[in-house]
Amino acid sequence: MTSPALAVTGIQKRFGAVEVLRDVSLAVSAGEVLGVVGDNGAGKSTLMKVISGVYRPDSGSVTLEGRATNFRTPRDARNAGIETIYQDLALADHLDVGANIFLGREPMRRLGGVLPMLDEAKIHGEVAALLARIESHIPDPSTRVLDLSGGQRQAVAIARALYWKARIVIMDEPTAALAVMETENVLKMARQLGSEGIGVLFIGHNLVEILGVCDRVMVMYRGRKVFDARCEDTDQTELIRYMTGYADAQTNNKSTNTKREEQP
Repeated sequence: MTSPALAVTGIQKRFGAVEVLRDVSLAVSAGEVLGVVGDNGAGKSTLMKVISGVYRPDSGSVTLEGRATNFRTPRDARNAGIETIYQDLALADHLDVGANIFLGREPMRRLGGVLPMLDEAKIHGEVAALLARIESHIPDPSTRVLDLSGGQRQAVAIARALYWKARIVIMDEPTAALAVMETENVLKMARQLGSEGIGVLFIGHNLVEILGVCDRVMVMYRGRKVFDARCEDTDQTELIRYMTGYADAQTNNKSTNTKREEQP
């Protein structure tokens, strides 16, 4: 049996007396787009930060393609193949597109076989090929990221993930501040990541987008995973019931009533 691209098992996380994550488990297959939804404070962002090495869990495990991980920093996670596209993108605004894609990992060449120099020709060629691959609407790769639109900035982050052969890409509210056309482009790129065999965690609030772009969706509520289903087997109404805690409360009430009925 093939191991999932990413498996999270029994994650617990506290900040002081506050239990933020309670026994959370999930699995993402290669090429699968998993939507993660929940109201503010549900624990979505904390879970993603555990997966991406920002936080270390108090208990539980994270495995990548069947191998246990022990990320101490986001760099560890990134080196292992987990790329995160945050809401604020974490891009270097005053650098151009190519510099952001290769940041810290720039290809070098040797002048006269001795003096190390930045291989600008390779950077420009690779960037042009990447942007064409994702059908990005960035006309000039030498443009500073500061001068790009929100959707174009998302494209830079996605191109970076593709170039460095990410195995898992976390997209945190990628369309929150985008216009309709740019939103469609980002959703298309999320699907493309999946089609190239990358496991995608797509965090969002827009249930129409989630059900349209994802293969499966899980709901978090107050630090727990309370629902998980294929998108074709659920709808907005059911997701909202779990996001608001209504379905969870109904389940607990039924369980309590059953126990009472079983008592002599």
